[in-house]
Amino acid sequence: MHRPERLVCFLLAALLIGLLVGCGGEMSPDNDSATATGPAPLIDRELFFGDPEVSGADLSPDGEWISFLKPYEGIRNIWVKRRDEPFADARPLTADARPVSSYFWSRDGEAILYVQDKGGDENYHVWAVDPAADADPATGVPKSRDLTPIDGVRAAIYAVPRSQPDVIYVGLNDRDPSLHDVYRVRLEDGSRELVRRNDEGVTGWTFDLDGKLRLGTRQTADGGTEVLRIDEDGVEPIFSVGVSEQVGVWRFLPGGERAYVVTNHGDDRDLAALHTLDPESGAIDLVEEDPEGEVDFGGALFDQRSEELIATVYLGDRQRVYVKDEELERDLERLRAQLPDGELSFAASTDDMRLHLVGVTRDVDPGSMYLYDRESGQAELLYRSRPDLPSEHLAEMRPIRYTARDGLEIPAYLTLPRGLPEQGLPLVVHPHGGPWARDAWGYDPYAQFLANRGYAVLQPNFRSSTGYGKAFFNAGDRTWGTGAMQHDITDGVRHLIEQGIVDAERVCIFGGSYGGYATLAGVTFTPDLYACGIPYVAPSSLITLIESFPAYWRPMLKGTWYHRVGDPAVEADRRDLEARSPLNYIDQIEVPLLVVHGANDPRVKQQESDQIVAALHGKGHAVTYVVAPDEGHGFQEAQNRKALAVAIERFLAEQLGGRMQEDVPEETAARLAAITVDPASVAGAAKAEDAS
Repeated sequence: MHRPERLVCFLLAALLIGLLVGCGGEMSPDNDSATATGPAPLIDRELFFGDPEVSGADLSPDGEWISFLKPYEGIRNIWVKRRDEPFADARPLTADARPVSSYFWSRDGEAILYVQDKGGDENYHVWAVDPAADADPATGVPKSRDLTPIDGVRAAIYAVPRSQPDVIYVGLNDRDPSLHDVYRVRLEDGSRELVRRNDEGVTGWTFDLDGKLRLGTRQTADGGTEVLRIDEDGVEPIFSVGVSEQVGVWRFLPGGERAYVVTNHGDDRDLAALHTLDPESGAIDLVEEDPEGEVDFGGALFDQRSEELIATVYLGDRQRVYVKDEELERDLERLRAQLPDGELSFAASTDDMRLHLVGVTRDVDPGSMYLYDRESGQAELLYRSRPDLPSEHLAEMRPIRYTARDGLEIPAYLTLPRGLPEQGLPLVVHPHGGPWARDAWGYDPYAQFLANRGYAVLQPNFRSSTGYGKAFFNAGDRTWGTGAMQHDITDGVRHLIEQGIVDAERVCIFGGSYGGYATLAGVTFTPDLYACGIPYVAPSSLITLIESFPAYWRPMLKGTWYHRVGDPAVEADRRDLEARSPLNYIDQIEVPLLVVHGANDPRVKQQESDQIVAALHGKGHAVTYVVAPDEGHGFQEAQNRKALAVAIERFLAEQLGGRMQEDVPEETAARLAAITVDPASVAGAAKAEDAS
């Protein structure tokens, strides 16, 4: 889901990677998990996986209201309060049956807009609610309005222009499921007007700061990317990169004569850098690249009043911020002096830039939110997201490096159990999803939960992870499963074994999405390395995965999946994809699996898990299967997350011998029972389908 321009202009870095500013430097000694003082107390799993008490705060444009997310009727919903009111006097604005994950204020503060899908199907609709409206007695909240009321359609928000406060620009794929046409939607009555019919295969649209549609992006015939100037009578390509390079339009500068773009175009450029683009000529000029020459450009911060660039961000082992504005520099000095040790994120600001919501977080603390007044220079604590989670008993996340078998240096993060000797530990290797993404330093609920149970946790940023330059990114092409991407994970495990940190007999692999595929590949193609596996929303066949992608992915497949993984329509590629699909090598899997899926997953269909569970059960193999009928690509519901945590904890305790919390609340136990599927029923259904 695209974020609205108000958030993109000021908070893009915070939303995409979290704009973090060092506050206090190195971790304090009392958080050093390397000291062997005995295991930390067992922490209730509900503190990791239940909903936070309060989260996701935002400010109305005038600063009079604070909105936030908090459970209502047991589900995470939007609440609002006046700025000077206590949180106890806040009132709910939504009563959705599915957790609300994303929302923002309209430009004039007359509405709060949020996005919602059904059961994780990712067909997002845009909803509006009046924060000043009276509550409906039947629901206890004001009535929300669906601004994109078309079933089976995925809405994308492109712009929320300051000059048109009653308007948002959205994309809808109602005419063609693979492409989004652009509409102007009026917030007052929900009326919708077509702005641009997408007959040119555009996959991304960019408006200038005045709300005029100016640029588009699309894939070229060879899988590259081109930036298009949008004219009334058509589109004109003005800048392009090859399939092994990237370009992304960031936003327009004030005045609209140039736009910020991030690209690694050119034989002499490895790291993506910030440039400006002339929409008329297509010429680009360098603005900034990483001063330390380590990573790609990561993010930017803009002033709400002038729209000028005031800070840039780079994400290495930790984040680095380069401030370009004296006011912001003074703000940060004041905040560092007042706030606790950790890293800062600017979560929201008023239009006049007087008030800011500032978050503080670190690896052992999911965070607190402060209200900072620029005029007084004072920061006031609003809330801690998980006040009962004991940070003093959590474990340090350490950036590490190790060398892969071909000599490439692999960055990773290692979290070790607090208070235990750093030798002979059981390990859970936890590869990230994507795979075109990366892990970053900070609070990670699974890393902390597993470390508290006595496991070392390795999170490798294997080749093809983003942020480390195009050579590192491209080095993973066509190496899924049996090639270098998987070798990087294997070599990380062996590195820890050679260091004596990890017990070679007690290693499990657990990942979601691509990390789930890597889990299946690990237990299939390196069966002697792992004692167990937890594939979560995991592809088991690369053929059925790619052939079942959503329609709106099709215009982007040539330069992504077909180029970097393989095209099932090409016979040589199809044979290669078959050779990298764990489903075809069931006999090589020797260890127990806990397989997890969401029934409504539009990216990795449930069939990916069904087919491997059925095949394993047919071979008499030990497999536990958890399927949530109300989830998609990952569990969002608190009860499902807590039930899954119980299943994971029990499974790992049985396979690796870690600690386990014995008591399980009745509601959580009932939910786990409800979403645990008998593998025999899956195998039976598969046989019946084959027979038909």
